[in-house]
Amino acid sequence: MQPSRKDRPSARNEEQLHSIEDRFDTTFVAALASKEKQIQQSYRPVIGIHKWFARRPGTVFRNLLLAEFNGEESLHRDYWRSHQFEGVIADPFMGGGTPIFEANRLGFSVVGADINPMAFWIVRQSLAPLDLVRFRRSAEAVIHDVEQELQDLFNTTCTECGTKATAKYFLWVKTQTCPSCGGENDLFPGYLLAEAVRHPRHVVVCHHCGSLNEFDHQPRKDHPEPCSKCNKDVYIDGPAKKNRVACSSCGQVFSYPAKEPYGPPKHRMWAIEYHCEHCKPGHRGRFFKTPDVDDLRRYRDAEQRFREVAPQLPIPEDAIPEGDETNRLHRWGYRHFRDMFNDRQLLGLGLLLRRISQVGDSSARHALLTVFSDFLRYQNMLGRYDTYALKCQDIFSVHGFPVGLVQCENNLLGIPRVGSGAFRHFLEKYRRAKEYCQHPFETRYKGTRKQIVPIEGERLEAHLVSRFPRAGRREAWINCSSAETVPLPVNSLDGVFTDPPYFDNVQYAELMDFCYVWLRTALADEVSAFQAPTTRTPAELTGNESMGRGLEHFTAGLSSVFQHYAAALKAGAPFVFTFHHNDPQAYVPIVVAILDAGLDCTATLPAPAEMGASLHIARTKSSVLDSIFVCRRITVGPRSMTLREHVDRDLSGLESAGLELSKGDIRCILAGHVARIAINRLWAKWDAAQPLPQRMATANLALTEVSELVDVETLLPERTDETAARKSGEDARSAAI
Repeated sequence: MQPSRKDRPSARNEEQLHSIEDRFDTTFVAALASKEKQIQQSYRPVIGIHKWFARRPGTVFRNLLLAEFNGEESLHRDYWRSHQFEGVIADPFMGGGTPIFEANRLGFSVVGADINPMAFWIVRQSLAPLDLVRFRRSAEAVIHDVEQELQDLFNTTCTECGTKATAKYFLWVKTQTCPSCGGENDLFPGYLLAEAVRHPRHVVVCHHCGSLNEFDHQPRKDHPEPCSKCNKDVYIDGPAKKNRVACSSCGQVFSYPAKEPYGPPKHRMWAIEYHCEHCKPGHRGRFFKTPDVDDLRRYRDAEQRFREVAPQLPIPEDAIPEGDETNRLHRWGYRHFRDMFNDRQLLGLGLLLRRISQVGDSSARHALLTVFSDFLRYQNMLGRYDTYALKCQDIFSVHGFPVGLVQCENNLLGIPRVGSGAFRHFLEKYRRAKEYCQHPFETRYKGTRKQIVPIEGERLEAHLVSRFPRAGRREAWINCSSAETVPLPVNSLDGVFTDPPYFDNVQYAELMDFCYVWLRTALADEVSAFQAPTTRTPAELTGNESMGRGLEHFTAGLSSVFQHYAAALKAGAPFVFTFHHNDPQAYVPIVVAILDAGLDCTATLPAPAEMGASLHIARTKSSVLDSIFVCRRITVGPRSMTLREHVDRDLSGLESAGLELSKGDIRCILAGHVARIAINRLWAKWDAAQPLPQRMATANLALTEVSELVDVETLLPERTDETAARKSGEDARSAAI
């Protein structure tokens, strides 16, 4: 490993001002980033601190920073060694913190801002020093005390040996009363509990008697199998389809949810997956059972105990506000955040949060509170059971509040080294994240062999300050505020690196309120960022119908932030950000913001952004690529390459890294270049004093003209045909070998 050296970005020579544009290696970056996005928590364990959405690959921002600030050395060699730069890097939309983390690792002091208090807390906790020994001891004491209070609420009896076992997951199904006869109906979309993948056989519940049956194939309604207990037909086809169900008693078809629900949905426990230490050594597959009388009694005991102690527990009473995402919850009768949990969950969570709040050491307490906030995603009655992977799913797996019909209640504290989503598992995830922060590494492949490369001398940790940070001191000024309100001295920033929101972004604030209302009960008196009743604010830069935020609001806010941060840049310093959309007209706010800030676009570069298999974009036409915009306060001269040459270079670089590009990916790359050309054309004559609607119209016209001039649509079939032909040739060569 080569020794570290200190570079001073503020002292760069004039010929070094365009480093990213010249040194960014699309193939090298794409190869790293595409592998990272498949297993991001292995490449960047720091994201295990807490859930955030749409995190960009850390490998991309490490490459961007090195390309800009590390002279003329090859990124292929430079990437794998330690660096200690001096300077200040800012991120005005820090979200999950990726640019902040990568800059901090490289030695920079950082300025971060986000209007969402959860983003503020996540980045703060990621950078905060933590004594791991003290953290472990505090966690063990918390678990011990809470286990004593919960007693046997997660115990069950093994059906094979009759001894005590531990429940991993309780399966519940929503029920609804027939408006005609008053009968209670299970809303099963299907009766399949487990697929024969991670369990030897398919497990199907009998809708007549409730017993669990195992088959070598999945029985259907037209080819049923007899129940092993009642001998009636068993099949996987459920009665609840397209929000309608036929009453099992009178046959009346009615809709669900009820049009005016009086409260949250009712549920019935119908299955348990458990773990038996005694039987496990000789047992194939998982352990499943139908709840017995003791299992049902234990839940009733939890309900009774909760009613007795509820007034003493720190359980949020907050109402769920109306919103683009939360209105779905209202339709189902969820009116308060506590409605999204059953009584056993509320009892356990309340006891756990109360005990964590009693931890004396503030660093350990804050870390444990962060773990608690994160594991709520798997401790609620909106979590679903994955019949393939046989585990509980994250409530945010599709970046929304999907209300399923079958719910999974997780074991609260969890079984050591068994299952997932419980408090013990999240403690381990947090510990690994902090170990990575203290000893970061990179991952590379030699052929198919993965190699972990320790980067000795780097670390992800900062001195947290409440003022503008000093260069060379590894200080971090993390702000919970609108970025435009952060005071920035003129000529103070060596670069801005960020992943800004886009207009039709996921409603992060609506989703993060789910965690925030719990965390706020413990932090409101200690941390000013947690005093507001919600993470939502009218100043948030996303489109939101329920809050009346339109495209003009978004464009004006983005422009204001860009202007504020561009004014603080040192001469020639880069303003770098990622953007992601297939439609050139969606770039209107970006064009306006860049030009209002007095910047010109020196390059657009492609990089992987999302994973195609992500649940929220799977089977859609969305691109999994970002365009990286590199902007500076300079005038861009004539280009030596045509648009077609730029696009061919980008796509060839991505394909050389092994990426298979869709039409959506190609559209996204084209749209980025169209926006760049429009910015270059408008820069010299841009008038930021014109009314915003006029500036937006000017940007829109320029984007339209460039799109028409280059005839974007004709490039698509040509390129995709070339890609298909090349792929066919590669397959033929592979077959011949």
